[in-house]
Amino acid sequence: MNPDRLKQAVKLLLAGELVALPTETVYGLGADAANPEAIAKIYAAKGRPADHPLIVHLPAADHIAQWAQDIPPAAHDLAAAFWPGPLTLILKKQDWVPPAVTGGQDTVGLRVPAHPLALELLAAFAAARAPAPAGIAAPSANRFGRVSPTTVAHVREELGEKVSLILDGGPCEIGIESTIVDFSRSAPEILRPGAIAAADIARLTGISPRLRGGQPKEKSADDDFVPRVPGAPDAHYAPRTPLRLMDSASLAEELVRLAHGGQRVAVLAHSVDAPSNPGLFSGWRAAAEPAAYARQLYASLRALDALGADIILVETPPAMPAWHAIADRLRRAASGAAGSS
Repeated sequence: MNPDRLKQAVKLLLAGELVALPTETVYGLGADAANPEAIAKIYAAKGRPADHPLIVHLPAADHIAQWAQDIPPAAHDLAAAFWPGPLTLILKKQDWVPPAVTGGQDTVGLRVPAHPLALELLAAFAAARAPAPAGIAAPSANRFGRVSPTTVAHVREELGEKVSLILDGGPCEIGIESTIVDFSRSAPEILRPGAIAAADIARLTGISPRLRGGQPKEKSADDDFVPRVPGAPDAHYAPRTPLRLMDSASLAEELVRLAHGGQRVAVLAHSVDAPSNPGLFSGWRAAAEPAAYARQLYASLRALDALGADIILVETPPAMPAWHAIADRLRRAASGAAGSS
C-alpha cells in the first residue's frame, strides 16, 4: 500500500470515520471496533439493524485473547490452521467489548483476513492504538441485505460518499463471506457456510461441527440460544430483480415460457445451455467449478440485476458439500429479491 494512503486510512479510523477495505472474501466497511460512535456510523451507512452483530478483524491470531475469553482449544487449533483466512470464530466476549459491535450479545465474532492490504492496515492500526486492543469491525460494504461487493466499483455504487476512504485491493479472491463457526455453546456449530467446510474443521479438530441452515443436524439443548451472526437472515445477498432458483431439467423450458409471455428474463446457469434465440433472454454463463463460481457469484448477480430484466432465473447448484455455501447465498438471495419485488 502507498505509505501515505495507509497513514490516511489509520488516521481516519482513529478519528472514528469509515474506511472500506478489501479482504479475500468481500470488501468490508471498516471502523474502529472499540469505538461505539464509529460503529454507529457503520449501521447508519448500511441501514443495518442495531441488533445485527459485526465481525471484528484482527491483525493476527495472538490478538484473540484481547477480545474473547474462555476460548476452547479447538478454536485455537482452527485459528492456527486457517488464520489468516476465511474463517470467523464466535466466542464469549471480553467484558469490555462494546455491545454495539456484538449486537448486544455476550459473544463476539473474530477473524484474521488473508488479504495483504487488509493485514497491512490492521497491523498499522494496532500499532497506532497500542497498548489498547485494536480491531476493525468490517461488515460487507453494501446496503444491508443486498449483494455483497467484490470490487471497488461495487463499493462506490453501494455507499458512495458515505465512506471517507476506499482502499483498492483488486477483485476479491474468494468472493463469498467467511465460514462462521460458533464456539460459545456446548458444541461447535457452523452458523454460516463458506470456503472452509465442515470436513476441513472435523479433520483438524476431530470434532464434526453441527450445520445450521438447511442441513441435517442433531437437536441440541441449547438450540434456543444460537447467537445472531452476519448473513443469517433468510432474505439476504439479494439483487433488486426478483430471482428464482430452477432445477437443471426445468430451466431452459421455463425461460422460454416466460420470454414468450412477454417477460424480460436474465439467466445464470453453470451447466444448462441456453436456447439458441438470443432475443429471448440475457444470459450469464457461470463457472462449473465451485470455487470459480463463488468468486464470480456476486459480480454476476450485479451484472444481471443491471440488465433491467423482470426476473433472474438461476440454475440450482449441485447438492454436494463443495457447493453448500453457494447454495446458501442463492437461497437467501431468492428470498430477499422476492421480498423486494
